[in-house]
Amino acid sequence: MIVQYIQKAMEKAHYEIIDDEDPYYGEIPECQGVWATGKTLEECRRNLEEVLEGWIIVRLQRGLVLPPIEGVTIRPLQKLLAYV
Repeated sequence: MIVQYIQKAMEKAHYEIIDDEDPYYGEIPECQGVWATGKTLEECRRNLEEVLEGWIIVRLQRGLVLPPIEGVTIRPLQKLLAYV
């Protein structure tokens, strides 16, 4: 499910060329704060996917909800019981 979520989110990415050392800029508007740059469009895309993966991990670790993307939803895990 996480792979499917990443694929759907990457399909929503928007890219543009900016006046910067790394001129390619990409973001995923549905995932607040997920953006990246790169020297090439492909580098920007790889960087954006890496940022997205980290964003997902942090949100799940904090128990935060991820926005559904095209019907794909990931819910935070409930606390696991420790076995003694």
